[in-house]
Amino acid sequence: MLRDRDRARMEWQDHGITLLPLGTLFSAVRLPQRLVLAVAGGTGPSAQVDAVLADVLAGGPVICDPHGHRYYALVPAGMPVTWHQAVDDWRVMDVDCLGRDTYLGVPRLDLTSFDRRTYASYWSVPMPSMATLCAPLTVARLIAAGQHCLTEQATDEGPA
Repeated sequence: MLRDRDRARMEWQDHGITLLPLGTLFSAVRLPQRLVLAVAGGTGPSAQVDAVLADVLAGGPVICDPHGHRYYALVPAGMPVTWHQAVDDWRVMDVDCLGRDTYLGVPRLDLTSFDRRTYASYWSVPMPSMATLCAPLTVARLIAAGQHCLTEQATDEGPA
């Protein structure tokens, strides 16, 4: 039987992505693309959006899933437990904090830009080192800013 590390390396080589368990080394906050774009601007995954995320999240790692229209901010493993009340409040915006008993598709480390031909997952903000994760407070501020922008957009559009 292949060890987990060997399996991951083989999947990265063959498919460019592997499933890694969450909740031990890190967890992930799933952000809908519309919330990220409300803060970053643009109409979809792009180098501009990636740069804004890198700035807002102080270089913390983020995976973009263009096919699923989602971003995943990698956070400390304990965030789903320690931020449970905020996480419950965020679910109305389709934001969730994924931890134990969940797997995340993690792209190969060299996949760092959006490819319009494949719509494959990539590192919107590459992981600078294994020990570097997004600070929960910066992710919470991004979510609050996105919610504010979306509310203002809805108000500006007004009733039809």
